[in-house]
Amino acid sequence: MTGDMFAVRRAVTDAFWGMCAADSLSMPVHWFYDVDDIQREFRGWIREFRAPRDKHPSSIMSLSNTAGSGRSSSGSRRPDVVGRLILQDKLELWRRGDNTHYHQGLCAGDNTLNVLCSLRVALCLVSGGFSDLSSPDARAAVLSDYVSFLTTEGSHRDSYAESFHRDFFCCWQDERPTEPQQLLEFAERRSVRALREARPDAQLDAIGCLPMILPFILLAAHAPLEQAVQGAVEMVKLTHPHPRVPLWVSLYGGALHRVLGGASVRGEAERALKSLKAWDACRGFSSKAARFPAGSDQRLQVHQSAVNQLGLACYTKGALSSLFYLALEFHDDAAAGILTNTNCGGENCNRGAALGALLGAGGAFRGGGVPEEWREELRDARETIPLILKNIK
Repeated sequence: MTGDMFAVRRAVTDAFWGMCAADSLSMPVHWFYDVDDIQREFRGWIREFRAPRDKHPSSIMSLSNTAGSGRSSSGSRRPDVVGRLILQDKLELWRRGDNTHYHQGLCAGDNTLNVLCSLRVALCLVSGGFSDLSSPDARAAVLSDYVSFLTTEGSHRDSYAESFHRDFFCCWQDERPTEPQQLLEFAERRSVRALREARPDAQLDAIGCLPMILPFILLAAHAPLEQAVQGAVEMVKLTHPHPRVPLWVSLYGGALHRVLGGASVRGEAERALKSLKAWDACRGFSSKAARFPAGSDQRLQVHQSAVNQLGLACYTKGALSSLFYLALEFHDDAAAGILTNTNCGGENCNRGAALGALLGAGGAFRGGGVPEEWREELRDARETIPLILKNIK
């Protein structure tokens, strides 16, 4: 292995660790939209892996549609997918109506369902021996593993599945294909129908589109950028069939691929923020943050204000703006960037997974990467990431 190949492999490795660390650290305060609730619930800011509390101060899980995408299924004529096809023993948690935490069943150091799915995608891709991850066969294998994983009782401990999972299985339940080629054909038909809709499902234009495509970029680090991004885009069309999502995946995927090849996180963040028309706003927040000492509560408050203004929720454009702002600010300190993302609240898990991958990859070249002690505490990742790395060709 040449020096360049070794450096890229290290960047891929650290990107996986960064993805898992950022997701797990954010998990107990996922969708805390009032940052003061973080301090109230955990007696300070999150600085280490914590278990979720039973209650969540702003949970609306009981309003979520258990039969498909979006909110309440009270008027739906479709049967529940939650409790019947996926999350087989979790339906009662969705119906409590008493601020139930989204991630019941998880412990400190655990990962949420989306990142577990991402790790499964990576395992599937490396074990399949695909020479080109943008090939239909790669997507077919991933879909087959995905359906098997989510429909197998006891395959994971998380209690929440966001809209794209629920919508996929709402459509899947009529035919219930399980063979790779059948699943690929089903998913492609579903995607074509959804992309033709006059009013696309806004719940699918969400930052949760990124975790499952991350392995298509990371494991194609040595492939041409266009090929790597194409693999990610073709996959996301099947999980998040919304006309804007391929644009966001191309933007993020291109940035990550270039960082895996040695480009600076700072430069890629600036490029992305200009594309998102958020550069001027971010420069203002950066200047304000620089007035306060690094690591101070005052500087954290500036970052929290920035994320709140740029995009605190799941919708992809705003969430990407927040992600790249944090990447700009913490391009040389992955741990600080990951913790700041956590303590900004909102959709910090999926935003964090993508941010953590970017900062982890950059840290592999320039230092300031994912702390070793975090890796030891990541319960799911410490079992799965070594298996992924062992099988990378």
